[in-house]
Amino acid sequence: MSNDNERTRVELLSSDEEAKYLLQSPREIRQLLTSLVTGRALVSAQLSPGNQSFLTAVLGLADDDTALLLDGSAEESINARIEQAAQITCITQLQSIRIQFQVENPTRIQVDGRPAFRLLLPASVLRLQRREFYRLQTPVTHSVICELPIVGGESNRMPVEVRIIDISSGGIAIAVPPSDFVFEPHMEFRGCTLRLPEAEPIGTRLMVRNLFRLVNRNGIEMQRAGCEFLDLPRNADSIIQRYILRIERTRNARERGNY
Repeated sequence: MSNDNERTRVELLSSDEEAKYLLQSPREIRQLLTSLVTGRALVSAQLSPGNQSFLTAVLGLADDDTALLLDGSAEESINARIEQAAQITCITQLQSIRIQFQVENPTRIQVDGRPAFRLLLPASVLRLQRREFYRLQTPVTHSVICELPIVGGESNRMPVEVRIIDISSGGIAIAVPPSDFVFEPHMEFRGCTLRLPEAEPIGTRLMVRNLFRLVNRNGIEMQRAGCEFLDLPRNADSIIQRYILRIERTRNARERGNY
């Protein structure tokens, strides 16, 4: 079963390793799409405009491998909406790698007597490994905070609290505040304070590595900045690992019904 994160639409805004996330070679894109067919990967397709979504699959390539075929729906009302869609965002997984691409202007056809849609190959494909993007997601009900000293002038430093979306011993992803603050790859924030529950505050320096826009299935949008820890104190790694293990134990117990 897919979770909310798998259904979230992701847009890479900027990164210091863009090639790591974006596949742009037509040959490699065709190979990847063929792997989705071979692996019988289920695809969550989101229609734009609107927030309609449906489950589908890549049936294969067509027109000398310049187009792909998406399976249609058993419901005619959904097929009608697909025909009217200007853009379709396809989200799936293959070997624990999240895959996302956008296709436009679907043309309805029949494949083996079933409704299907022909679309031109995507110009690029976004690939995100779980360890690179998700790591440990912090509980929404108990927000974890990081204080950033945003410089407001030559000497005016104003601490801004941002919510930590996920965390590992190597860095954090933060929710970019809806303001005029600029976040770009290679930006450094000195004098940051990481505040974990039941632990002493951790002082560190952060460097922004990538910036994504996330849009969930309800249309709620946020920006996520992936940041690397720099100059982390000696004991901070064990503090972070203890927090991660505690959250994972709590989640595992809840899933087993013991919490």
